[in-house]
Amino acid sequence: MHIHHLSETPSILNTFISEIRDKTIQKDSMRFRRNIERIGEILGYELSKSLEYNSKTVTTPLGSLQMQLPKEDVVLCSILRAGVPLHNGLLNYFDTAENAFISAYRHHKDNPESFEIVVEYLACPNLENKTLILADPMLATGQSMVATFEALKPFGTPKEIHLVSVIGAQKGVDFVAKNFDTNSHLWIATIDDELNNKGYIIPGLGDAGDLAFGEKLQH
Repeated sequence: MHIHHLSETPSILNTFISEIRDKTIQKDSMRFRRNIERIGEILGYELSKSLEYNSKTVTTPLGSLQMQLPKEDVVLCSILRAGVPLHNGLLNYFDTAENAFISAYRHHKDNPESFEIVVEYLACPNLENKTLILADPMLATGQSMVATFEALKPFGTPKEIHLVSVIGAQKGVDFVAKNFDTNSHLWIATIDDELNNKGYIIPGLGDAGDLAFGEKLQH
């Protein structure tokens, strides 16, 4: 897997990352969502440099010229619910993309420190020979990404696979690298070193879904 760790090079991206981490600033859920969206836009821009392009003629009021424009075969797939703001950021740049949505959540059994990933809802177009962008803001253990991709396999074989995340733990990055094809890509804003005993990223930022949309009842 090709891993693209954007914060290795300091940029304005660090401002948005710092604000989603800051326990005071992140209390503003609208600002939190917008910052995730802006990070998605930056990740999408960097990702776009690796896509395939065709030469097309563009006609202006004064003439015409050839431009390299991306092929329109992208499918954006986000993991609900935390993935919605990230999805919106990507969609701002890939505005002609097809869209897929999937629910994947942690189901804790008797032990709160162990869980399995449960996939319930899935809406997806044909993926055959298309560019799949799979987005999940938090790449903690990596199990959600892998479970989601397994659920998408009946819809066709993509020609390219790009994973997009905002914050990851090194353990999760290593896990997806082992479970996805060597020619796939991970685009990630920043990577933290640790997971706690409940599988949350440290220092991370907390629960991205709750910060974006409000706290949920646990079942």
